Amino acid sequence: MTYRRISYAVWEITLKCNLACQHCGSRAGHTREKELSTAEALDLVRQMAEVGITEVTLIGGEAFLRPDWLEIAKAITEAGMVCGMTTGGFGISLETARRMKEAGIRVVSVSVDGLEATHDRLRGRKGSWQWAFKTMSHLKEVGIPFGCNTQINRLSAPEFPQIYQLLRDAGIFAWQIQLTVPMGNAADNYDILLQPYELLDLYPMIARVVERAYSEGVKVQAGNNVGYYGPYERLLRGRGDSNPWTFWQGCQAGLSTLGIEADGAIKGCPSLPTSAYTGGNIRDHSLGTIIEETEELRFNLGADTPKGTSHLWGFCKTCEFAELCRGGCSWTAHVFFDRRGNNPYCHHRALTQASQGIRERVVPKVKAQGLPFDNGEFEIIEEPINTPWPNNDPLHFSADRIQWSGDFLRSREQGVGSRESGVGSRESGVGSRESGIGNKSCVPHYYEKRYRLGRSCR
Repeated sequence: MTYRRISYAVWEITLKCNLACQHCGSRAGHTREKELSTAEALDLVRQMAEVGITEVTLIGGEAFLRPDWLEIAKAITEAGMVCGMTTGGFGISLETARRMKEAGIRVVSVSVDGLEATHDRLRGRKGSWQWAFKTMSHLKEVGIPFGCNTQINRLSAPEFPQIYQLLRDAGIFAWQIQLTVPMGNAADNYDILLQPYELLDLYPMIARVVERAYSEGVKVQAGNNVGYYGPYERLLRGRGDSNPWTFWQGCQAGLSTLGIEADGAIKGCPSLPTSAYTGGNIRDHSLGTIIEETEELRFNLGADTPKGTSHLWGFCKTCEFAELCRGGCSWTAHVFFDRRGNNPYCHHRALTQASQGIRERVVPKVKAQGLPFDNGEFEIIEEPINTPWPNNDPLHFSADRIQWSGDFLRSREQGVGSRESGVGSRESGVGSRESGIGNKSCVPHYYEKRYRLGRSCR
């Protein structure tokens, strides 16, 4: 029986936003029709506590644009749950930060998606980068711990090392990274999306930066569409953690997480498309009933049975890690192909195909409708790895576009983040006995149905 204990909820309390992000999956801007009233929101807080939620992150849109947002935050805290918040940071004054502290908001994540010009371009408003850093300084002054979240795409990826250094200097304690995928506005701006083959140049860079971050006391949290069984999996998901299960173990939607939309719609994960994954609305059913009785929140319950892999197709269906991975992030797969079960953003997949002399590209097939949390559909083009890259793709990402700063260049000369250190290069033990990941021979069976990656395969 799959273990299930939903303890974490991400709650979009309004869709209203003061930015216009090119990659916004919810197409935030105006409020939703029929957003929950204050009374309904406070009752939902009570229900979350009753079903065992222990932590709630408030998001938008922009959460602080809802007039009663601090009342909601205070209610969450008084109900015994940890209240956090994710924000674009545009407009959080020092006084607002003080009020956040008084309301019990325990931690904040500020979105930063590039250096100033890139961030402002992606966020759709000049000055948004400066406000993000101003907000961090206000949070520091009032004593609220803060981290950052960063979308990785073709615009931000070349600046990734410099982004880290700016965030480190701003005082973050944690950094969540996530690949941009084609949902909402990003489905319309698909040219900024990384192509699957570009992951081969992306992940050595990420690994090198993450190694530096940990050495400098910054915890990096890999998003659910980052990694999957390449040579850097343990670094990305478990550095400093003694738990031997520090690697991707399948979609947790409806198992440990919950997503709530501003009109009361309930999903197993906040990122999942609304139309395909909404289990019900708290105006019609109790939260407990929706969690326990709707298939949209129970589709992962068969993870340890044949049902756990019955939805897989394409590469994921034949992958050696299928029973454990279950197709990676359901959200990522669905927004690419309008169904889950075949994830193109997989490092192991890209490495396997490269070893066979092939690569994949995704191209748009069906346009998105223009609704919040919507998606179109893409198709996969498989081609020889040495095929010339299309000329009409000026944003093509490759290693030579990475903007390394002086600190990183000096560390490379000293053997850190180079082939000699085993971090930051394609040659760092991919699919080998030394990597302990990507080699089926060093993955013992666990309860005959699941794989466990051993700490040592020697």
